[in-house]
Amino acid sequence: MTHPLHGIPAAFHAGAPIGITSVCSAHPIVIEAALRLAKTTRRPALIEATCNQVNQDGGYTGMTPADFCGFVEGIARKVGVANDQIILGGDHLGPNPWKDLPAEEAMQKSEVMIAGFAEAGFTKLHLDTSMGCAGEPVALPDTTTADRAARLAVVAERHKGAVDPVYIVGTEVPVPGGALEDLDELAVTTPDAVAQTYSVHRDAFSAAGLDDAFSRVIGLVVQPGVEFGHTDVIHFEPAKAQELSACLSDMPGLVFEAHSTDYQTEAGLAALVQNGFAILKVGPWLTFALREALYGLDAVADVLEGHPPRGRLMAAMDEIMRADPGNWAKYYEGDEAALWLQRHFSYSDRIRYYWPASKAEAAVAGMLGRLEGHDIPVPVLSQYVQTVAGVTDPTEILVAAVQNILCRYERACRR
Repeated sequence: MTHPLHGIPAAFHAGAPIGITSVCSAHPIVIEAALRLAKTTRRPALIEATCNQVNQDGGYTGMTPADFCGFVEGIARKVGVANDQIILGGDHLGPNPWKDLPAEEAMQKSEVMIAGFAEAGFTKLHLDTSMGCAGEPVALPDTTTADRAARLAVVAERHKGAVDPVYIVGTEVPVPGGALEDLDELAVTTPDAVAQTYSVHRDAFSAAGLDDAFSRVIGLVVQPGVEFGHTDVIHFEPAKAQELSACLSDMPGLVFEAHSTDYQTEAGLAALVQNGFAILKVGPWLTFALREALYGLDAVADVLEGHPPRGRLMAAMDEIMRADPGNWAKYYEGDEAALWLQRHFSYSDRIRYYWPASKAEAAVAGMLGRLEGHDIPVPVLSQYVQTVAGVTDPTEILVAAVQNILCRYERACRR
């Protein structure tokens, strides 16, 4: 069965570029928003889980690949979207969750993980074995990376289902999920680096007897010059990526995958697609927009109770984050005032790791409960929340906040 993503590189090389949004989130409202949009557009929804988010040990979501598949399919049933309209992807599949272990032990765990992804029905697999393990340098030689990627592809091919998976190879330069420092400019991936990545993976796949699987490598991860930090964004400049884009002409059947496209302008997203960066990954921007709407509705609830906003939801989330700093402390820096701002308003949106916590879920439910039975006046709503005509139901407002971002990607992918 032909994979639906093969149409993306085919369109680019035919001179009629189209793109696809890769939704990288495990938040149920984000996934619901993506699936609702897919139902409206009648186009596939690509939803991805990272190796740290979902793996055989549960990742930070507590879900295995099979659990995540069931989770997404459950939301699809609620929305009324058929499973065959959903493409599940695995992102950065490799030893990253276990890189503190010796390489062989970490790779064995990676093999178990990718087998689970393949068996669960994930058919877009990003092989990323670029990171060093215990006793190794931080970045590995290209040949080592490619050999390890081919090793994982062998396992994926052994455990695949009815649809042959497509593969993405390579990795971006910045830290996944946003840079840690102030940004001025990024080095765009060079054509030579692309050629090297392509050739070493082709050779490694061939040596492993995976020529057919390599024919299903549809994308390479590169750095087109986009990234975001805590408060700043580097926007795409097509002129700086012209040589990088041009080298796709030597690789029929491939496009580029762009990570960290969050917070780009719609015109910038469209330019990425037109220049061959056709798979646009987005994650933090979606939960950032969701957090904005949640805090806004908390303020609306206060106003409807007859007093100025008290920020109860924000205070509850700050208490939760301070009690368990593991997901933000090493990423944020500065004095207490700076840390406070970053915990809630950094573009990296590391607060997204805390919404599944039981106390956070209770705080959100309590806030939404305060709005039950209220007919929210539009002037009050528009003071605190970006409104959509005719939408005043709190849950629908949350979905709309996420869809507002996803619709920008959808338009950019189809210009």
